[in-house]
Amino acid sequence: MSERVVLCGANAYEKKYYFNRLFEKLPDSIKDELHIICVLFTEEAGGVFTMVFEEDGTLSLETEAAEEDILYDEIGSALLVKEVQRRRQELFESLTLFYKVVVRKEPFDEGEL
Repeated sequence: MSERVVLCGANAYEKKYYFNRLFEKLPDSIKDELHIICVLFTEEAGGVFTMVFEEDGTLSLETEAAEEDILYDEIGSALLVKEVQRRRQELFESLTLFYKVVVRKEPFDEGEL
């Protein structure tokens, strides 16, 4: 698997949330938390927010807006991404490990704990 994989995302324009069924094995509490993070982000910042696993297995948080969206604040959105990363660091580290071991079927390395 050598491509980017979307975990989840929310779209403020369409008022929709997306969750990739590839991650259906995650506990419901984690799926709920991801839903809340995505929706709250788009409610506060607007635009589109996605969580994407990169080719190397790391988790990226991305935000973008429609070109005609004059209310979208790029700087504020970038700051909000940093805040979410800081507050949810442990969750994101666990998701990265889950992705590597369960989805990509890489060998488990106890050093990653």
